[in-house]
Amino acid sequence: MDIKKLTQKKILLLIIFALSFVISETENNIYAEKPKISRESVEFLTKTGQAMAEVAEAVKPAIVNISTSRTVKVPQRSFEPFFDDPFFRRFFGDRFRFPDQQREHKTTSLGSGVVVSSDGYILTNNHVIKDADEINVLLSDKREFKGVVKGNDPKTDIAVIKIEAANLSTIPWGDSDKLRVGEIVLAIGSPYGLNQTITMGIVSAVGRANVGIADYEDFIQTDAAINPGNSGGAMVNARGELVGINTAIFSTSGGYQGIGFAIPSNMAKAVMDSLRDKGKVIRGWLGVSIQQITPELAKQFNLKEEHGALVGDVVEKSPAEKAGIMRGDVIVEYEGKKIDEPFHLRNTVANTLPGTGVELKVIREGEIKTFKVTIGELPADMQKASTGEYENALRGVGVQDLTPELSRQLDIPSRIKGVVITDVNEDSPAEGSLMQGDIIQEVNKKRITDVKSYENVVSKIKPKENVLLAVFRGGASIYITLSEK
Repeated sequence: MDIKKLTQKKILLLIIFALSFVISETENNIYAEKPKISRESVEFLTKTGQAMAEVAEAVKPAIVNISTSRTVKVPQRSFEPFFDDPFFRRFFGDRFRFPDQQREHKTTSLGSGVVVSSDGYILTNNHVIKDADEINVLLSDKREFKGVVKGNDPKTDIAVIKIEAANLSTIPWGDSDKLRVGEIVLAIGSPYGLNQTITMGIVSAVGRANVGIADYEDFIQTDAAINPGNSGGAMVNARGELVGINTAIFSTSGGYQGIGFAIPSNMAKAVMDSLRDKGKVIRGWLGVSIQQITPELAKQFNLKEEHGALVGDVVEKSPAEKAGIMRGDVIVEYEGKKIDEPFHLRNTVANTLPGTGVELKVIREGEIKTFKVTIGELPADMQKASTGEYENALRGVGVQDLTPELSRQLDIPSRIKGVVITDVNEDSPAEGSLMQGDIIQEVNKKRITDVKSYENVVSKIKPKENVLLAVFRGGASIYITLSEK
């Protein structure tokens, strides 16, 4: 073997190995080079993070966890299926049959609340404490108290509860009317029972209505994560001010999908003050029936823009009639605030204290006219809803008048008249047969036009009497029979 040639091969292999190592290290150094972050960027992000942390730290002590429990009676039959067996009954008849029994079942739920006064008043959603037998409030410092409902308003989904405590941390009120789309907000609550959870997002939209959550809707929409259990919690702005009460999510899965809704703080405060001071919600009343401006209506009324509330009717001797408002007027401004949609006017009037003088701007036959109106109090019969407190098959079924606005929201043809079902309790004989959003047109072949006619018919139904209903559902009218279980 030639030693010289072998030595040359070794040297060549060593050179190739050395070159590949150098190239490999060079590539590694290129890819391993750390990205450069400017000091300005680091400082900006650090300050932003610190600011959010300060806001969170300031408001967290005023957010509480609310847990409720209630007892539901569930029908339970004795010794079945044996006594329903035809063979058994052939020999023993009904001697061993017992009346249907009621089994009590306790259910629990979780929600959130906001401490709004140092002496223990807490703002939350009505659906959080609805029908609760017991309310437990857990503070941020782990103290627990029993809560007592001081007032509730299903029409806005607001409730006020009270605990016996003093010197509690609170959140300052913010002006929700000044919220702008794109503004940063924090949502704080107890999703899935995880206390003091904070999420951040922006205001996605304001003035959301026709969502189908409450009668008076003017929601703030946000992409801050809101999940089950967040209901009743706080939405705060960058100054740590309360601008909304987290209420609901839009979801097809039951979880967060980037769309959440909060009740504006101005609406929540007006309802809370009325509940706390008067024991009920006092709403303003104008006395007009209003509808949305469509392109066809805008053309017929010679309107340049499709905004405002078209007056379809004026109630006799109402504040509107006394001020000179007429059918066909288009209300475009209320106390300097532009009216884009009918619900804007409805909510604004409702939040105005009776006796307050306001200025309305109206388009009448192409001309803008100004009217001075003294707002009245909404009559009791106009805000009445049946709560379903009967001892018959319609026990636990809540209904309210089917107004033109509700008909539009639910896409109900104008020919359909009756009352709309707002709630069906779990222990109701109608549970499983009727559902929220159904329109009851007839009860035992008697026509139903409003809550009053509904109550007149239903109140005369005996406890064990079968009930025949004509119900509008899913675009068609159907008959449904109910009986006490």
